[in-house]
Amino acid sequence: MSCYLGIDTSNYTTSLALFKPEDGIIGFQRRILMVKHGEVGLRQSDAVFQHVQNLPKLMQDLYQNENISVDAIGVSVAPRDEEGSYMPCFTVGKTLAESMACAMHVPVSYFSHQCGHIAAAAFSANREDLLQKEHIAFHVSGGTTEAVLVQPDAHKIIKTRMIASSLDLKAGQAVDRVGQMLDLPFPAGRCLEELAGKSDKTYKIKPFMRDGSPSLSGLENKCRQMLEKGETPADIAAYCLAYIAAALRLMADSCVQKHPGLPILFSGGVMSDLIIRDELQKHFDCVFSDPFYSSDNAAGIAYLTYLMNTR
Repeated sequence: MSCYLGIDTSNYTTSLALFKPEDGIIGFQRRILMVKHGEVGLRQSDAVFQHVQNLPKLMQDLYQNENISVDAIGVSVAPRDEEGSYMPCFTVGKTLAESMACAMHVPVSYFSHQCGHIAAAAFSANREDLLQKEHIAFHVSGGTTEAVLVQPDAHKIIKTRMIASSLDLKAGQAVDRVGQMLDLPFPAGRCLEELAGKSDKTYKIKPFMRDGSPSLSGLENKCRQMLEKGETPADIAAYCLAYIAAALRLMADSCVQKHPGLPILFSGGVMSDLIIRDELQKHFDCVFSDPFYSSDNAAGIAYLTYLMNTR
C-alpha cells in the first residue's frame, strides 16, 4: 500500500505527515517552536536548532503505531515560489529528506512552504479540484500576507505568482504584536480570538490600500493608542481582528476585479480565526482550509508528493 511522507521546517512549526491514497492523512505530528515570553519571533539560528531537536521525537511519534514503507518523500525548501526565496530553517527539513531518501532508495520531491499551505487547504476542504485549475489563493500567516494566482504545472503540480501583498506588517505579525501588548502567549492567535469574542463592539474600518495591497502597520499603532487610553483588552482584540478582516476583504475585492470569475482559497495560520473567516464569507464564495490544517504545511507537502509521484 503506497504511502508518502511530507516534511516542513518553517520559521514557526516543525511538522511531519503521512499520506495514503486510500485513507488520506494517516499520521500527523507537529510542534510549534518555542518563543520566550514577551518576544514575538525567533532568530533563524534558534529556529534551526529547535527543528534539529524536534525532528527525531516527532518522527518516532509519527511511526509509533504504523508499520509503513514510504514510496516517496516531499519537503518544503523555500518560503514561496518567487526566485531568491530562502530561509535557513528549511535546510533542516531538506537535509533530513535527502538523507532518508538516500537510505531508503526513494525519490525526493521539492516544494515551497506556500504551495504546501495551498495544497493542505484544498485537500482538507475537499476541493482537490482547485489544484487542477486556475484560482486565487491567499496565504495569511506570521511571515506572509499574500494573494497569489495559482495555476496547474506539469513539473511542480502547481505554480504561483504573487498578485497582492501587505505593504509592511504581516497579518500574523500584527496579531502577535497586539497579543504581546495584551500579555498573551506566543503565538497569540487563539487567545486573541477568544478575547475578541468577549467584546460587544463593532468597528467600521477602511485600511490604507495601494494597488490592491494593504498597509497593516497602522493597526499596531491604533491598538497601542487604544491600550494607552484604557480601552479593554477585549475591544482591542476585536479591533485588531476586524482590521485584518477588512484588509483581506479589500485585497480579495481587488484580486477579483483583476481576475474575475476565479475561485478564492484561503490558507495559512491566521485563517483559522473564525471571526475573520465569518466576515470574508459574507462577501465571497470562498474556500477555507479546515482550521486544524490552517497552520500546518506537512500535510499539504505529503499530498503534493503523492500527486507528484502518481501522475
